[in-house]
Amino acid sequence: MAAEVHVIDYDAGNLLSVRRALEQCGATVIQTSDAARILKAQLAVLPGVGAYSNAMVALESLGLVDVIRELAQRGVPLLGICLGMQLLFDESDEFGLTRGLGIIPGRVVRVPDQTIIGKSLKIPHIGWNELLPLITGDGWRSTILSDIRAGDSTYFSHSFMAVPESQEHRIADCDYGGVRIPAVIRYRQVTGCQFHPEKSGEVGLKILRRFCAA
Repeated sequence: MAAEVHVIDYDAGNLLSVRRALEQCGATVIQTSDAARILKAQLAVLPGVGAYSNAMVALESLGLVDVIRELAQRGVPLLGICLGMQLLFDESDEFGLTRGLGIIPGRVVRVPDQTIIGKSLKIPHIGWNELLPLITGDGWRSTILSDIRAGDSTYFSHSFMAVPESQEHRIADCDYGGVRIPAVIRYRQVTGCQFHPEKSGEVGLKILRRFCAA
């Protein structure tokens, strides 16, 4: 039976490519901003591109802030993509301090514009970058990265990065000029990808297939 995935629609862009990628993985996709429908989700995706503050205003105006928090509290598998991942955190420094959903302890900060030896880094960070594991023990088993290998590349496009309070929630990074950027975060049943799996070819589809199998 195909997985049914609710894609939360708050007019933050990138919805079509996310929907198509999930459908390519065999999922039945329900794209909606209706709170009652989202609360029935067995799997939910929070996508997003654009400004953090605008996204939070949109979620609040649609009455979706408490809805998304409730999904997380109930243990519904929830995947945040790019800006959607950042919104899961407590707050962001982008264009002044903005409160987020407060689901994952931590904050969103600007990607440094210099390497660790003081050379300039181009911001935003755009392009393909390798995923590097941080967790020990059984590695990426039982995460959405179960089917990929360390060093596989995914597509990034961002100027800010989400930094969790606890390193235990950080399961993969990428290296950008010596700066370690959190690439995948996991907190209970909530996972965030800083990169765009829907734009990351077969590696991205493997990640989405694993999420759909949750």
